[in-house]
Amino acid sequence: MFTGFSPETVDFLWGIRMNNNREWFAQHKQQYVTYLYEPMKALGAELFTPFAQGSGNILKVSRIYRDARRHHPDPYKEGLWLCIRREAEEWMDHPFLYFEINPEGAEYGFCYWSPKAAVMERFRRELAANPRPFLELISATEAAVGMPIQANPYKKPKKAEDPSLDRFFSWHNQICCTRAIAPGPELFGPELKDEVADFLEKLTPIYEFFNRFQD
Repeated sequence: MFTGFSPETVDFLWGIRMNNNREWFAQHKQQYVTYLYEPMKALGAELFTPFAQGSGNILKVSRIYRDARRHHPDPYKEGLWLCIRREAEEWMDHPFLYFEINPEGAEYGFCYWSPKAAVMERFRRELAANPRPFLELISATEAAVGMPIQANPYKKPKKAEDPSLDRFFSWHNQICCTRAIAPGPELFGPELKDEVADFLEKLTPIYEFFNRFQD
């Protein structure tokens, strides 16, 4: 059961940022397990419950150890994340719902980091042919979460025959809708799970919409 993160969670994360070496980590590994890894696993398990049955979704909780094959100078990550997504070799090419914690606080929501060009072309074709379902979906989603879904545009934004669709034709990558919270009472309690779950539930329709265009 998720009971919340704590000030000790943030203390550990600042510690790893300032002392990113194996000796320091070995001395503080129990703090990592108790205050960061176990709460993150518990949060992930509870958030994943609505997605667990027959949806094709999986839950991934990151490890703090960096991939040595990438030759990063620091052996440990400065934060931990979980994501709900479809199985994929390159996960950033696919939509995902996520929660991430680092020394500055936490961030959670929906993101589609690096959609392939062919996927976005399929999206634009469908939007041009039948815009109403997506426009209703985007309007309902943005109203529900109280903020826009944003994206990085192409350097030379693509234009639609219908100017009202130009905003979406310009979407290139990093299609996201996220919330951030600083360390404090909102982060340090079991109520965090309900807040994150509610936000992810409201974003699930847009997550499922973009999964339709994957190969």
